[in-house]
Amino acid sequence: MSDPVCVIPGAGPGNGAAFARRFARAGYQVAMLARDRDRLTEIADPIDGAHGFPCDITDPADITETLGHIRGELGPISVLLYNAGGGRWGTIDEVDSEAMAQAWRMNTLGLHTCAREVLPDMRAAGGGAIVVTGATASLRGGARFAAFASAKAAQRSLAESLARQLGRENIHVALVILDGVVDTPRTREMLPDRPDDRFLSPDDIAESVHFLVHQPRSAWTFELDLRPFTEEW
Repeated sequence: MSDPVCVIPGAGPGNGAAFARRFARAGYQVAMLARDRDRLTEIADPIDGAHGFPCDITDPADITETLGHIRGELGPISVLLYNAGGGRWGTIDEVDSEAMAQAWRMNTLGLHTCAREVLPDMRAAGGGAIVVTGATASLRGGARFAAFASAKAAQRSLAESLARQLGRENIHVALVILDGVVDTPRTREMLPDRPDDRFLSPDDIAESVHFLVHQPRSAWTFELDLRPFTEEW
């Protein structure tokens, strides 16, 4: 039997790379998806068991084609870690209709398409796991988060719908709400004076995600919020 396959849409240098390292270490073949081929290769190559697949998560046809390639090269998909997300910051006066639509396509439509594509494999196997990287913005809309918060709220609702439907099929759907700043080269550059203990460690987030995927099914979690111990909430 071949090693199980874990797919990570939105595979950047922070959470995506940490997820890939953790699941590859656990014996998974990891498929990392991102739009920029060169950047993806740079992230995936150092990780044994990881493979880069360029893909535009906002394009359903591209997702379908890419997951078909993954299935053909690596085998059926048993875990989906939907880490893709983003959106332009700004108020309603600053965010135009295209920015609103783009945020929704990345956060919600991409999840919808990925979930539909992996379900046949999970159903055939008798189970699987889908974990979505969410954000505090999904619970409250800040004035300058018009696009991001609304898209993340839609993503959360979709994840909850999936969890309510698919749990009876032994497919665990969970949402991880990140409340804080994730430690990446970009955030370190933006916040050079921020103390280390005010950042969320991607490797620590990955440990929680790995636990959710392998959580005993008699006590499944749907929503798990993670924050540094120094974060006010």
